[in-house]
Amino acid sequence: MAYKNIVFIGKSLDGFIAGKNGELDWLDMIPNPNQHGMGYYDLMEEIDAIIMGKTTFETVIGFDIDWPYKKHVFVLSHSLKEVPKNLKGQVTLLHGKERDVLDTIHKKGFYNLYIDGGKTVQNFLKADLIDELRLSTIPILLGDGIPLFDVLPKSLVFNHVKTEVFLNQIVQSHYQRKK
Repeated sequence: MAYKNIVFIGKSLDGFIAGKNGELDWLDMIPNPNQHGMGYYDLMEEIDAIIMGKTTFETVIGFDIDWPYKKHVFVLSHSLKEVPKNLKGQVTLLHGKERDVLDTIHKKGFYNLYIDGGKTVQNFLKADLIDELRLSTIPILLGDGIPLFDVLPKSLVFNHVKTEVFLNQIVQSHYQRKK
């Protein structure tokens, strides 16, 4: 069975996914009065589940909103011991090497996965387990913050699929891993 791991993430011009203290407010700096999904809703139709790290999970549950995901979420964490009661059945905690985590998730019937969160994305890239990158660049230089990319053990080559511009300012480029 064919399956894929997709990164869909916003970044600054200088490659940061959050400010140095985890700030994300800049991601909404471009007015979006019609709530254009910029490919997010299409992604949600395409995937079976989401994998995110503990920091991303804690950030999302810290927002003053209802749980935003309709797909099952697997949270990678060595320190979290249980899921909040209101998210039981919607969130599963996992830990281990990336390939082992994928084997576990695939055995549960989830094959097309959205990989989210800084360290999680970096670790999946280091393990050469990312099939697609969908990167939305927001026109801001943060100067410092949490980087999207980290040092890799080897170069990873991607093919450009397409680039779109949303709201006349956000540039989203879609790449597929060349293997």
